[in-house]
Amino acid sequence: MSAPVTEAVVLVEHRAGGVSRITFNRPAKRNAMNRAARVGIVRALDECRGRSKVIVLTGNGPAFCAGVDLKEGDISTGDAELDRRSEWASVQEEIRDHPAVVIAAVNGIALGGGSTLINVADLAVAADEAQIGMPEIGFGLYPTLAGPAAQLRLRPKHAAWMVLTAERVSGTTAAEWGLVNRSVPLEELDATVTALAERVASFDATALEWSKKALWKIPGEISEWTEAIAYGHQVADELRSRSTALAEGLGRFRAGERNPGQG
Repeated sequence: MSAPVTEAVVLVEHRAGGVSRITFNRPAKRNAMNRAARVGIVRALDECRGRSKVIVLTGNGPAFCAGVDLKEGDISTGDAELDRRSEWASVQEEIRDHPAVVIAAVNGIALGGGSTLINVADLAVAADEAQIGMPEIGFGLYPTLAGPAAQLRLRPKHAAWMVLTAERVSGTTAAEWGLVNRSVPLEELDATVTALAERVASFDATALEWSKKALWKIPGEISEWTEAIAYGHQVADELRSRSTALAEGLGRFRAGERNPGQG
């Protein structure tokens, strides 16, 4: 009798126009991130490099991601470099440093590390019904990754509420707080995120990659006005040297044609 086939814990789908979808596929575990899932994300991101302008992250089942799987323990893959890259903090850096724009499609529960994924994503859309929170204080712990991520992204009192109360906020509240860009009913989430991904992917890949770099650089590393403006000019120079999209876009504009971003 043959051995049963083990279903992939992370699914990757490449769609037309430079859009890819990475789906966390441990629904029975609320998509908690064990080593296999973290390795799956790293390998999926590698697969998307050079072919995807936009990556959508979402979960299979009623959860987006319940954070790191605390029941597993620290299991090695036998590959030291892969072990390093699949540590949870390193996974966030893989997403942050990836050239593609990453959109979190928050379909359900997002706890602890799941909320970190929302904050490291460049854009995020949540289902109204989603529940986002940090339960760590209940274990006598400060949320090691989720706390700093929220404190860097949210207003101080909103971040403090999530860290200190362990209460979950809905997708609608998350949108009001700026944790996600917007929320929609669950049945509209896929269509909304697909339309957003396709719109972003309609732009030049190099412009997207360097705009993402600038969004992380300012104000994360640069907060002084003159220095920030100088960096903006540096990015523009990089784009001119790396892509013909700017010259082509200006040519279309001068000819009276519409660019993709024009209504």
